[in-house]
Amino acid sequence: MSTTTSNPAATADRATAASVERGNGPFARNNLTATLAGGYMPLILATLIVFLPLAWMALSSFKQPGEIVTTDLHILPQAPSFENYAEAARRAPFARFFLNSVIVTTIGAAVKCFLAIITAYALVFVSFPFKRLLFVLILVALMVPPQVAVLPNYILISSLGGQNTYWGIILPGLGTAFGTFLLRQHFLTLPGSILEAAEIDGAGHWRRLWSIVAPVSAPSIATVALVTVVSEWNDYIWPLIITNNTNMMTLPVGLTFLSNSDSSSQAWGVLMAGAVVVILPILLVFAMLQRYIVTGLTQGSVTG
Repeated sequence: MSTTTSNPAATADRATAASVERGNGPFARNNLTATLAGGYMPLILATLIVFLPLAWMALSSFKQPGEIVTTDLHILPQAPSFENYAEAARRAPFARFFLNSVIVTTIGAAVKCFLAIITAYALVFVSFPFKRLLFVLILVALMVPPQVAVLPNYILISSLGGQNTYWGIILPGLGTAFGTFLLRQHFLTLPGSILEAAEIDGAGHWRRLWSIVAPVSAPSIATVALVTVVSEWNDYIWPLIITNNTNMMTLPVGLTFLSNSDSSSQAWGVLMAGAVVVILPILLVFAMLQRYIVTGLTQGSVTG
C-alpha cells in the first residue's frame, strides 16, 4: 500500500500558476491593464492637474521677470533668487496680513466648531418640537451658495459699524451647516447605552457632551475643524467686500492689493511669491492633518 502526500505550498503555487494562465489571477495581463487604466492612471492624472500649477507657481517665484514672460520657456529658474519675496514684502505689509488671517481663522474656526458640536448634539440627543424640520432647514442652507447672502450681510454689518473690524469679518460666516450635518450623522452611530448609563449616574447634557460624546468623536470633530480652518483661511469674497483698510486685510485680499500695486508684466514673479506666502501655511497644515479627513468622513459609514 502506498500513501500519496501533497505539499500544500506546491499545490497553491500550481493553482496560482494555472489561474494566471487562465487570465484570472491578480497579476494576469487583463487585471493589470484594468488596474492601471481604472486606478493608477486617473490618480496620476488628477495629481498632475493639481500639482503642476502649484509647482509652476513656486518655481516662478524664484525667477527673474524675463524668465516668466518669454518664448524661451525654462522649467527651472536660471538664477534662483529671493528678490521676488523681498519685493512683495516691500510693496505690501504681509506681516499684518498674516496676523489678520491668523486672528480671523482662529476665532472664526473655533466658534464655528463649537456651534457645530452643540447643534449636532441637540439634533440627536435632545428632544424638542420641530427637530426634523430644523434639520431640513440646515440641509437647505448647505445647498444655498454663500454668495447669495453677501449683499444682505454687507448691508447689516455696515449699518452696525462692522466695516474694517475683526468681528465684521468673522460674524457672517459663523453658521456652519456642513459641520452640523457631518457631526449629526456621526452622533447617530454612537451607542445609546453609554449615554443612558451616564444619565442614570446623574450626568446632564453638558457633561455627557464633553465627557463622552466629544472624546469618542475626536476624528470627526478634527475633520470639521480642519475643513473649517482651510475655508476660513482661504475666504476671499467677504473680507474683500467688508474691508478697505490695508491694516485689516487678510492674506487672500492682500494678494489682490499686491496685484493692484503693479499691473505690469514685470510683476508676475512678485505675485507668484505672494501667492506662495498665502497658500504655504495652510498647505502645510492640511498636509500634516489630512489623514483626519479620511478617518472622520468614514467613521460613521460602518456601524456594528
